Amino acid sequence: MHIAVAGNIGAGKTTLTTLLAKHFKWEAHFEDVVDNPYLDDFYTQMERWSFNLQIYFLGSRYEQVLKIRESGKNVIQDRTIYEDAHIFAPNLHAMGLMTNRDFENYKNLFELMESLVQPPDLLIYLRSSIPNLVKQIHNRGRDYENTISIDYLSRLNERYEAWIDTYTQGKLLVFDVDNLDFVNNPEDLGSVITRIDAEVHGLFEV
Repeated sequence: MHIAVAGNIGAGKTTLTTLLAKHFKWEAHFEDVVDNPYLDDFYTQMERWSFNLQIYFLGSRYEQVLKIRESGKNVIQDRTIYEDAHIFAPNLHAMGLMTNRDFENYKNLFELMESLVQPPDLLIYLRSSIPNLVKQIHNRGRDYENTISIDYLSRLNERYEAWIDTYTQGKLLVFDVDNLDFVNNPEDLGSVITRIDAEVHGLFEV
């Protein structure tokens, strides 16, 4: 079974992925942030490094999905292969930070990869307001994220909402994380687990 957690930068994907993996005893697969060779450069000079970064993420996530399906285990994944293609890459293109040529190249590669992988059995989307995202990004203190603008986050949020509104690849759960504190409030985490539990039992029965 493949569960995936989606959401904007700072929405709490990694935190929730960790907590759910521990509770359900799922294997967790995280986004490659620490070893990513392009992230620092990208946030310093987006136009120069946008295509390189998106291709790196696409390859990394494609490899993740293949390993998840081959493992035969119950896996929870921090961010999906779809988010780069439907949110991040088109946003960079629309902002003039990725050329038409690079964007078309990227889209063609994504469509090829998408035809070869299965979507997650359950997608968990973490919906967040911009002020909450800004607070979370500030609290975790990653140096390369200091240059992220509110405009950039707002554009991503709009694209996330548009994507989720049309998502039909599988089961979907949406959580408004502005009013949830997974880490410090056991009741909040419990309510999330209860809703996921109901969906997961349905998946096992299929």
